[in-house]
Amino acid sequence: MENLTELLKYANESQARKIQAYIDCGCNATEAGKIIGVHRTNITRAIKSVRRAASRRGHSPDHDMTHPVPEGFNVKGVSTYYDEDGKVRGQWVKSQEDKQARIDALVERLEAFEWKPAPKIACNVKKHDSELCTLLTITDFHMGMYAYSKETGDDWDTGIAVKEYLAAVQEMCDGSPDSEVGILNLQGDFLHWDGLDAVTPTSKHVLDADTRFSRLIDMSLDVIMMSVEIMLAKFSQVKVIVCEGNHDLVGSMWIRKAIKKIYEKNLRVEVDDTDFPFYAHLHGDIMLAFHHGHKVKNGSLPALFSSEPRYRKMWGMSEYTYIHTGHYHHTEQMMGEGGGAIVERHPTLAGKDAYAARGGYHSWRAAHAITYHKAYGEHRRVTVTPKFKVED
Repeated sequence: MENLTELLKYANESQARKIQAYIDCGCNATEAGKIIGVHRTNITRAIKSVRRAASRRGHSPDHDMTHPVPEGFNVKGVSTYYDEDGKVRGQWVKSQEDKQARIDALVERLEAFEWKPAPKIACNVKKHDSELCTLLTITDFHMGMYAYSKETGDDWDTGIAVKEYLAAVQEMCDGSPDSEVGILNLQGDFLHWDGLDAVTPTSKHVLDADTRFSRLIDMSLDVIMMSVEIMLAKFSQVKVIVCEGNHDLVGSMWIRKAIKKIYEKNLRVEVDDTDFPFYAHLHGDIMLAFHHGHKVKNGSLPALFSSEPRYRKMWGMSEYTYIHTGHYHHTEQMMGEGGGAIVERHPTLAGKDAYAARGGYHSWRAAHAITYHKAYGEHRRVTVTPKFKVED
């Protein structure tokens, strides 16, 4: 019979609180959850997580593993011999440095996180124009990237990124009309890398990074929440679209899910939870479509959105279609009269990294807020440019 009290030695503070409540309630997860204010699955998930951590350290009584190794190590192998009555007579435990520690720490961090609804933000605007929708696009932001101006021509790190992002969102909101709807379009590659190692997800190219991934998670969620708060003070309704990028195939997904969870009780915030790298929004007779640009070339996007079953009806209902992309870090607008859409590639606010600088790539750094009238299409445009540099 497992002694749950022993598991407390291998638990973090949040996990220990859940396990202790479970023990105090006679191993009833539902009652334990009620006492500490979490769902029963949070209790059972914590127990399973700690059991895994304990077994890696050599504690699993159900398997006769009772000789744990020190913290920072895990069990490489266990050799146990028994007498003729089946009783354990001896045991050898082989250990090694715990190379999974970083992964486990991230998993435990996410499992221990208790989602709390974001605070309600009052709108400062008394009357909104119901005919208008303002789109704020931030593409290829590469949060977590490091660039040194003497090498690349641009300075970039998380400190600059946070200030640049929030200043851009505020300036775009200030310069735009009081639209009924504001859309925050994170057009892919918001994160510079996608996991513990700073490499591209598919080709595994080594990237220049200035922080750890766990801190990147915290900072990314913080700045996105701050920008949503800025927009809630300006617009009556706010929609968040987080496009999949080639640098953040998984990161874009957990950002999308996290933001949806954070704002699930706020009726003024909508999060597009599409698990498909093509996204769309209908504003009156105007269709706004989005794709990072890493899967399909700009010239092929009108045909894709017009024929894709998920968006075919929306395409047919619209008089004008505007498709937004990123990926290449520079501006391009294609007047697709034959394709039935205007396709626009947006520039980035982010600085160049060493790869881009050494490859001779140059681009104008900026971000756009575009306001659309529900009947006539593009109504007004606000362009912002970078404002911050590293101080020597």
